[in-house]
Amino acid sequence: MIHLAARVHDPHGREEDFERDNVEKTAVLAEAAAEGGAARFVFASTVKVHGEESAGTPFRPDSPPAPADAYARSKWRAEDRLDEISARTGLHVVVVRLPLVYGPGVGGNFASLLRLADSGAWLPLAAIRNRRSLVHVADAVEALLLAAAHPKAAGRDFIAAHPESVSTPGLVAAIRAALGRPARLFAVPPALLEVAAAVTGTRGRMRRLTRSLEVDSSSLVAELGWSPRMDLARGLADTVARRREALP
Repeated sequence: MIHLAARVHDPHGREEDFERDNVEKTAVLAEAAAEGGAARFVFASTVKVHGEESAGTPFRPDSPPAPADAYARSKWRAEDRLDEISARTGLHVVVVRLPLVYGPGVGGNFASLLRLADSGAWLPLAAIRNRRSLVHVADAVEALLLAAAHPKAAGRDFIAAHPESVSTPGLVAAIRAALGRPARLFAVPPALLEVAAAVTGTRGRMRRLTRSLEVDSSSLVAELGWSPRMDLARGLADTVARRREALP
């Protein structure tokens, strides 16, 4: 069984809402899976259980937890509940933590970035030197299927991300290249961008553009043989093509 459902992009969601949807419902499903004789329960979690910023060292599956918002805290608590259920029932649980997942039909923050890139406006992002990990939805699916079937996966935690991370200006330039647009970036110090965002109440959103969130998926590659196939240029071309098909 592979469990993907979760409460995600809900900035106004209460802690108890995330607890109900991401912890309690996951536990009920896992209990039912154990009672029904399921051999394995694969849980799609988030790299945000390790924190919002990797600060120079990519997160690994054994990095300490430091969830910073209600969503990440709920996913970490869900992982903890699954450990308890596994120990009690013998259900084999595999956790696959994902970074930002993109691809056709992407929503949330990535969809907002797509719209911004498609505007053609000059953007003050050229001075940012961060590193962000991504995974294309097709590669994320392959990772989850491997976690469900591979004999070495039982009871393990993994991270699935493309091995090459990207900076925010690099990502925007790549999106605009896929859109057939020029990069149109100019330099403003990241600290100044964050101060300006704090004044307008969007500091958290800006920090996701200026700070790093980089992960290490080498254990998934080495131990399960996962091999992501979508490089950034191809993945963005796929994403942009579907977006344009969907526009009126």
